[in-house]
Amino acid sequence: MRWCLLEKLLEHPLTRGLELDRPETTALRRQILREKPFLKRIYEEWYELIAAHLPAGEGAIVEFGSGAGFLADRIPGLITSERFVLPELSLVLDAHQLPFRGKSLRGIAMTDVLHHLSEPRRFFAEAARCVRGGGAVVMIEPWVSSWSGWIYRRLLDEPFDPHAVDWEAPARGPLAGANVALPWILFERDRERFEREFPQWRLTTLRPMMPFRYLLSGGISMRSLMPAASFEFWRGFEVLLRPFDRSLAMFVHVVLERTGRPA
Repeated sequence: MRWCLLEKLLEHPLTRGLELDRPETTALRRQILREKPFLKRIYEEWYELIAAHLPAGEGAIVEFGSGAGFLADRIPGLITSERFVLPELSLVLDAHQLPFRGKSLRGIAMTDVLHHLSEPRRFFAEAARCVRGGGAVVMIEPWVSSWSGWIYRRLLDEPFDPHAVDWEAPARGPLAGANVALPWILFERDRERFEREFPQWRLTTLRPMMPFRYLLSGGISMRSLMPAASFEFWRGFEVLLRPFDRSLAMFVHVVLERTGRPA
């Protein structure tokens, strides 16, 4: 009961009662992200990581789940996409069935997208078809740790099941599924299985990170718990805690490199 009360007290007034799968909700989340300085700086940091790990050379870069974000401000020529029509986006697409020629992409960028995919095997097979050798999938995703598991079970409306046997999950809508624990399941718990099923992908970066700042920002759906002026203090505090990221991290930076020669 007390957690329900806390959620109601912290809930951002603009997102109260909105359905996650409505395009209007994504447009509103875009507005919220730009109006919360603490949260916006987190995304700027994430986008810097993503941009730094996308390979140079031939081929386009496409971002999945672009609706609320602003990665296009950092990567010139980025192909932005979403599951539904929104202003200023390049494409409407389903990550399980990509509309690109084989080996035509040098990179795929995603922020908080993988864990919404109900059929991750189809995505990785499609991405392997479309991304050229030497290309990459670069993402920021939720991560499972002792700390984050405690938080995600209490404050998230999305399904969180680190014990799920199957990678696939029932599709509840474009955004409302599937399993917040999926990235940890794929790249930590079932890593050997992932590498066996998808030898086209080499996991080159797996960096758990950010135990507190996103929570303190309130994310998209909650009020900010800290003023923007405290951002540098909390970033420095998290630097001191890096030796404990495996136990405390709430997010992870993942880079998958496409094996084979560049096209």
